[in-house]
Amino acid sequence: TGPLKDMDFSVQEGGGPRILHQFKLEPPAVGFRISGEKAGIIDIEPRTGILYINGSLDWETKQVHKLQVESLDESGNRVKGPYAVTIYVEDINDNPPEFNQTKYYGVVRQNSRPGKPFMYVHATDRDDPKTLHARLSYSILHHFPNPYAEMLFQIDNATGAISPSRKGSYYLDPQKQDTFILVVSVKDMAGTTTNAFTSSVDVIITVKESLWKAPPIIHIKENSTQAHPVSISKVQSNEPGVIYGIFEKEKLPRLPFSISENGDIYVTQPLDREEKDTYTFYVVSKDNTGELVDKPLQIHVIVVDINDNPPVCQQDLTIIEVQENEKGGSNIGTVFATDMDEKDSLNSRLHFQIQSQEPEFPSNNLFYIQQDTGTLQLTGPSLRKRDSAKYFLKVLVTDSKFETICNVEVHVIDINDQIPIFKNSDYGSVTLAEDIPIGSVILEIEATDGDEPATGSSLIIYQVKEGDPNNTFTIETDSETNRGFIRINKALDFETMPVYNLVINATNPEPLVEGVEYNLSSLATLKVFVTNVDEPPAFRKPFYTKEVSEDIPVNTLVMTVEAYDPEGDSVRVSKMVLKDMQGKYAQYLACGKILVLQKNYLLVEGGSQKSKVFLTLHLRDVNDNYPQIATDYPTFFCYPVSGGERTLIQATDADEQLFYSKFTFSLADEMNARNNWEISKFNATHAYLSLKHANFEEKVYDVPIILNDNGKPPLENQVNLKVSICKCSSENSCF
Repeated sequence: TGPLKDMDFSVQEGGGPRILHQFKLEPPAVGFRISGEKAGIIDIEPRTGILYINGSLDWETKQVHKLQVESLDESGNRVKGPYAVTIYVEDINDNPPEFNQTKYYGVVRQNSRPGKPFMYVHATDRDDPKTLHARLSYSILHHFPNPYAEMLFQIDNATGAISPSRKGSYYLDPQKQDTFILVVSVKDMAGTTTNAFTSSVDVIITVKESLWKAPPIIHIKENSTQAHPVSISKVQSNEPGVIYGIFEKEKLPRLPFSISENGDIYVTQPLDREEKDTYTFYVVSKDNTGELVDKPLQIHVIVVDINDNPPVCQQDLTIIEVQENEKGGSNIGTVFATDMDEKDSLNSRLHFQIQSQEPEFPSNNLFYIQQDTGTLQLTGPSLRKRDSAKYFLKVLVTDSKFETICNVEVHVIDINDQIPIFKNSDYGSVTLAEDIPIGSVILEIEATDGDEPATGSSLIIYQVKEGDPNNTFTIETDSETNRGFIRINKALDFETMPVYNLVINATNPEPLVEGVEYNLSSLATLKVFVTNVDEPPAFRKPFYTKEVSEDIPVNTLVMTVEAYDPEGDSVRVSKMVLKDMQGKYAQYLACGKILVLQKNYLLVEGGSQKSKVFLTLHLRDVNDNYPQIATDYPTFFCYPVSGGERTLIQATDADEQLFYSKFTFSLADEMNARNNWEISKFNATHAYLSLKHANFEEKVYDVPIILNDNGKPPLENQVNLKVSICKCSSENSCF
């Protein structure tokens, strides 16, 4: 209740009749009157001033009702007013959402981008759009068919945009399933409450083949005379408005291809197959943010050959050698030519033809060439070198457009049809002393050969065929004169082989032709007599070596040597020459037993001859030298001392280094030494001598030091090291 004045009311739609307010009468007013947008159900009780609704308001019909209320006196005249009374109708969720179509149809391309919408569904709700009552949320209820665990499609719950899911982008294939039915649901209240209104609709989706596919292999003729660029193919993305681009698979100075904004692919310049016969590159599509829309397509281009290259002879001059005995029809060689045009194509197919032959003797068609292979053959009887040593051929090589001349030179080679023949079949005998030096020439022999000089058919090789089981002799051939020189290859020995009956044969390095064989004309004989020479005695070994310890007792047997005389005479030790004895002595016995301690050699007599052999004795060191302090530099400290100074001292030993690889340094067990000095190890051969205090006088001290060489056996030595405490110069040396 309250006095008459301007008032606003909020009333929820629906709900039936209700009282809103009661206005109080203020004299002289006796009643009220209402006018305005009463909608047939809004009124006021004139006497009591009760404002009421006799029915239900509907937000969807009218959201605001504007009224005027005034008070009246007994005569019906206005006392106060009119005052504005406004009723705001509050919406309630009393309307389900409705799709704007009873059924939707859409088309999606194979391999479309996941999340990229290809269609939309749309629903409306008559409730207040400012409230959750009209806030809609879309979802996919069902998916027919659904061959996978995951859905192939997805929907934006706010916009209703339908797009392939990630799985759908990969698996959608019109060959497997070209139609899908989605049941799409829409809920109001943003889909957040269980009492929200729901509607659904069928969406029929047709899957079509992807527009984005690589074109077939592109074939482009080389050296095209068309105006460039020339369109060679086209690609199209599944999405409109994309930006096309090209990038290389190979690193080329310049890729001769481009692509337009419509996806047309162009070749930008003439191509040369001989320079590059294939190209591979990729075409991409991007959206305006630079993101890839489709997977890159690989484009293959094959450059088609045209006949633009002449045949080329592989050699400026082809030289072929033919033996005299080659028969008619024999393959004697091949003329090689190449063509830069495409291999195994008609453009590179070559034909061969003999254009001329010089000389034309004994006929003008001695040779034949196979037109497709270039193989040369003899047409008739064998060639003869005495007719002509060389033939010159001009071979015409052609393809379907060009021709080339290749030059061929045929050399006729003499065959080995003559055997070597000795001038003398018996060279008699020679007598040689058994001590003749190795390498000495004992006889010159000679055979002749009727084949062509300076060839393998005429060169003569001499060999001892019989009578020389130990290869005592060897025969060298002068290749210019074909003379043979018999030389001593191994030392002769009268006692072993006093006579040699040699059979010598003469052959060629080139095999003889069929039907020709070596005979007695290629054999010669020689008898070699070996005369005896008084040879010196010999030791059983070329030298003798022994190792002994340096402290070996006198008269110890060191080794035994043996000698013999090739003629069987007795031998005896004549004398021993001693070297490097260093005051040592050696004795020897007539039986060959040596008592010796150093390097020397023995003389042995046998008959009237003498021989000598060297003996080397290696002495093993014995640890028999006491370690000493090295005195290369005087030991001193600069006066006055402060204590703690140190100097480096070194130990040495005359024994082999093996025995003094590690010295031990220590002070003698004397009171003064241990109170004044200290020794500490530096390494295996050096130690530090240190001052323990500063109370030293300016004089020379004797420091008793014990050295141990740790040898086998170890030797220990006490030495007195003289150490000067002295005033020093500016160079830190004693005055």
